[in-house]
Amino acid sequence: MTDRLTELSAAGVAVWLDDLSRTRLSSGGLDQLRREKRVVGVTTNPTIFAKALGDAAEYDWQLRDLATRGLEVEEAVRMLTTYDVRWACDVMRPAYDATAGVDGRVSIEVDPRLAHETAKTVAEAKALWWLVDRPNLFIKIPATEAGLPAITATLAEGISVNVTLIFGLDRYSQVMDAFLAGLEQAKANGHDLSKIGSVASFFVSRVDTEVDKRLEKVGSDEAKALRGKAAVANARLAYERYCEVFSSARWQALADAGAHPQRPLWASTSTKNPDYRDVIYVEELIAPGTVNTMPEAVIHAFADHGETRSDTVTGAYDDARKVFTDLAAAGVDMSDVIATLEREGVEKFEASWVELLDGVRRSLKAAGQGSGRPGQAAKKAGGTA
Repeated sequence: MTDRLTELSAAGVAVWLDDLSRTRLSSGGLDQLRREKRVVGVTTNPTIFAKALGDAAEYDWQLRDLATRGLEVEEAVRMLTTYDVRWACDVMRPAYDATAGVDGRVSIEVDPRLAHETAKTVAEAKALWWLVDRPNLFIKIPATEAGLPAITATLAEGISVNVTLIFGLDRYSQVMDAFLAGLEQAKANGHDLSKIGSVASFFVSRVDTEVDKRLEKVGSDEAKALRGKAAVANARLAYERYCEVFSSARWQALADAGAHPQRPLWASTSTKNPDYRDVIYVEELIAPGTVNTMPEAVIHAFADHGETRSDTVTGAYDDARKVFTDLAAAGVDMSDVIATLEREGVEKFEASWVELLDGVRRSLKAAGQGSGRPGQAAKKAGGTA
């Protein structure tokens, strides 16, 4: 077992992998990470699937079958992605069983083009839940204004939810309220609350990317000194709100009924600026009851040289507030930063989804014509988010 990752897990941080592909599944790579690198969960998104379907020949047989059946491209994408997620759920099932359902979870996202349509988001969440048909699945729903009631309605159906694309503190508070309301309705509907899981994916590195860009534009020494501080401060203050909500009487009533808390999940934890330490968004966000979902490179980096310095969050709230005060004094409007990031986050995943659809459409056409390697046609569907 990797000592540094063991120490991180012992400090209360669940290590999840932010990636999935059929090659990773068929090679045993995911199971190896579970066994050797303390990985106890998996997250996916449209960009990850676009890249996976473009890079592997292992989708070819399924593409040929789907083409023979004459499936429309959107249904074909769902067949391909849910197949992988179902398989991943089975690989992670030991972690799910060992933690009584807290970990061992695998996430799949609703069509990001539905981010502003509540009813359609709920309908697709239910469809994905039926298709994958595994208890350790998470349905990812974006934390848009239309997503908030969808989160509540989906949880009320007894479906576990990963709330994604959270950037700001006020929206995070709304997400936690939507979670509590969903569990209250689920309880009223007769669902076993101990079987319902949820995480709130709070994005980290993208905050620094956007804020640093604005600080560079300001150009003063005081502004430049604030680079690389906003993201960690933002996440630490989010954890403060988490602690407040999940020590409330409202939460205690649900906990007494068997509910698990909605854990904060630190997402977008790869370092975008090479001047920053490559594991900064792991080391600086260590706190009990959290999840950190990392690309494999970050997992290996932490295993090699990461430091677990006990809790690096709860004693730093005042410092985090000072960062926000200093940012405002430097002329950085954090409310505008958050609004920009949410809008761009949805747009990036929408673009990746469209690219994925286009790539699979080309692959289906090639498979139907019996020419070439179908998976190759999807290579152009790759991208980054």
